[in-house]
Amino acid sequence: MEIRYIDPLVELGPLLLEVEKPARYIGGEYGAIIKQEGAFRTLIAFPDLYEIGMSNQALKILYNRLNRLEGVSCDRAFAPVPDFEALLKKQGIPLYGLDTGIALKDLDMLCFTLGYELGITGVLTILDLAHIPLRAAERGDGDPIIVMGGPCVSNPRPYEGFIDAFWIGEAEAGFFELIQTLADKKKTGEGREGLLSLLVSHPHIWTRGKAGASRAVDSAFAQRPPEAAVFPVPSMKIIQHHGAVELMRGCPNGCRFCHAGYWYRPMRQKPADTIRQEIAALIDQGGFREISLSSLSTGDYRHIDDLVTSLNAAYASRYISFQLPSLRVSTFSLPLLEKVSEVRKSGLTFAVETPADAWQLSINKEVSREQVVAILREAKKQGWRGAKFYFMVGLPLGNGGGCGTEEGEIVDFILDVAARTGMHFHINVGTFIPKPHTPYQGVPQISEVEAREKLDFIRSRLRPRGHKVGIQDPFVSTLEGIISRGDERVGDLIEDAYREGCRLDAWAEYFQGDRWTSLLEKYRPLGEEILGARKSGTALPWDCIDSGTSRGFLTEEWKKSAEKEITLPCMNNCTHFCGNCHGDNKIVENNIHSKVISDGISQGFTAPQIKKPAPDTYRILFSFSKTGKGVFLSHLGVIEVFSMAFIRSGIPVLFTGGFNPLPKLDFASPLAMGIAGEGEIASLDTDYPFEAECFKDTLNRALPQGFSVIEAVNLLIPGGLKKHSLASLLWGYEYEAPDSHGPDLVKAGDEKSYRLTQKGLYGLRRRAVLAKPPGEDISSSYFTVYRGLYPEKVL
Repeated sequence: MEIRYIDPLVELGPLLLEVEKPARYIGGEYGAIIKQEGAFRTLIAFPDLYEIGMSNQALKILYNRLNRLEGVSCDRAFAPVPDFEALLKKQGIPLYGLDTGIALKDLDMLCFTLGYELGITGVLTILDLAHIPLRAAERGDGDPIIVMGGPCVSNPRPYEGFIDAFWIGEAEAGFFELIQTLADKKKTGEGREGLLSLLVSHPHIWTRGKAGASRAVDSAFAQRPPEAAVFPVPSMKIIQHHGAVELMRGCPNGCRFCHAGYWYRPMRQKPADTIRQEIAALIDQGGFREISLSSLSTGDYRHIDDLVTSLNAAYASRYISFQLPSLRVSTFSLPLLEKVSEVRKSGLTFAVETPADAWQLSINKEVSREQVVAILREAKKQGWRGAKFYFMVGLPLGNGGGCGTEEGEIVDFILDVAARTGMHFHINVGTFIPKPHTPYQGVPQISEVEAREKLDFIRSRLRPRGHKVGIQDPFVSTLEGIISRGDERVGDLIEDAYREGCRLDAWAEYFQGDRWTSLLEKYRPLGEEILGARKSGTALPWDCIDSGTSRGFLTEEWKKSAEKEITLPCMNNCTHFCGNCHGDNKIVENNIHSKVISDGISQGFTAPQIKKPAPDTYRILFSFSKTGKGVFLSHLGVIEVFSMAFIRSGIPVLFTGGFNPLPKLDFASPLAMGIAGEGEIASLDTDYPFEAECFKDTLNRALPQGFSVIEAVNLLIPGGLKKHSLASLLWGYEYEAPDSHGPDLVKAGDEKSYRLTQKGLYGLRRRAVLAKPPGEDISSSYFTVYRGLYPEKVL
């Protein structure tokens, strides 16, 4: 079989400038793996936009681990925006992998990770654009095996018509060994049908018609050697443009509404030494300045204060900041938040969920109003002016406890806390969606109408008082509820929605509300059945999946919820056995007190420790090229590319002051997307001078495809001498254009003359950026002008 590879620069070229953010579709990022020689060809596809998928840790773990297997290659693909989807269809080009360009149709296995139910239309989009039949039953020997994993497949039934096989649980617990086995079998001549049969026989694989499968648990999570998911590093800004280290997997706090808290049991904490080494890799290899210490409940990580203290001691001088995204109020420490905010000020976030104390007990959570007020009062003294709160409506809270309506209690909570602290807040309120494998898996979901009334009440009472209120669309919550607890019949609804043009349903600008509304009316009886209450003991669609948590334990937790009784956090030798701790699967805590460290910080090259006199500035002026895939990055993307490359290189950059320090990096002039640059000019202020050729060589090793430093020179700006910005010396540009643009050589101070169409910029090259000395009329190159203004510093 001939394998098709697509080079987007060749087959699409200038047409890429007609779509939004073409950098989504070209690859070439720093650290991307191009492995065409793998005999077993796989690809991990994320059913959402590039900037969401590249923020996903699971995708990077799968990508890097699969590419390390012998004889296995793994590429990446993402759901496109409708404009690019239309372009591919118009040009007759199938969806392709970003790294090798392989057409998805020619893979051996196409893997999806699904973390949000509404992403399923993105799965169908990718299959359709790859010219792969949507329905599993219609595929044959010429099609790849379609495998899907992720938290949403805890109930695979709504998706079973589209997917050949589901991996249940954590990939580190056997998935990669399974893929290696499949690759070895393919070498012996095994075909698609035989490989699929081998897949189905695995205990953690479920497929349509199979009686059951068990959740895979990575019992070695806390013992594995450091392995940060660094690469590829996006060139364009993504939604969560920072490095992420998973402190722990699972959560000890059995919040009864939380699907992830039950699905990822038991809690396993990495040793602090492992975390520090993974952080060092994200900084020194990835170039990230912001690191997220992620988990379901970061405050429960043992010795978290010591860990953050040691990280600040090691990295604050390099302006590296750390985030703790999941702090429970009961583990909240203002001194800890101050440590996290040492480099960059963090926000205050409180996931209250429901405000009344009695209702807190129902959901197995304890967030005291008095505790919140005390924290905010102290925070205000330290400079914080507001906070964010998260609530839900529709939780199965029952009656009693002297509480009013939940919407009224939320309003009262916010107004009371605001009055006692003198703060204004940002409140986000969503509708509770019962999820499989939780104590609330059988409760009814409140109707869209009821949810909207509650949300409108909250918004109408709080906005006039100066608070910002964001709400999740209750219609979207209804749709999510139908998919999350549905069975195979929901697959017809999903396919109909896709055929009607529903795409990227998590994005308000792409969500086709009218079409979904019409379809839900068509499927009204099914929706009402799924959203309604399930009788205790009745069969559930997801009974085919053994999550590890026993049905009996979930029933007991439901009873405790009704009785407003707390279950203690998970611990070894607990008295409330849920079924997840057995054999090698057990709770693991960090037992390492973090020590202050200063080693492991790469410098890129050995630079002389020559400290400049306080008023003097060392500046390096350099020229660079932006060609090939680089031309599809915006100017903001170019700034990010160089900022991260400086960190990877260990170049000692100076930073601005303020709450959000930025590198002292300057560009002579932005270059419009689509135009190649052969002599772009930039400058960088540094702590001390260093050899220009060393700067050039070191930085080039840290840049992605399409960028290269051409020339560099060291400058000393003595104290008291004016520091000219590059833009202040700008005189004009030299362009070279193809015959279709007019004369070959163009000199102009305004590139707008070429903007007849955005596509027309492709092929245009800016050969030079010209400068003019202050008070003179003769232009020259930036290097000539700067050498005349400041003395060159040569080591």
